[in-house]
Amino acid sequence: MNEADEQDVRIELAKLRQEHRDLDAAIEAMLKLGALDTLQVQRLKKRKLALKDKISFLEDQMLPDIIA
Repeated sequence: MNEADEQDVRIELAKLRQEHRDLDAAIEAMLKLGALDTLQVQRLKKRKLALKDKISFLEDQMLPDIIA
């Protein structure tokens, strides 16, 4: 991975991490308010999990392959 690609991945990771934090805050706020829309909460949690998976994938791409 060249430096330009690595920089692009770092920028994408920062955006995904921010969105993950925003979703976490939104879910927490909905639960504190006693949100009756459980379907919406489930959708947000599902989106948050998908973001976590994408973040993990990108982080793995950043690590060099190490042969043990």
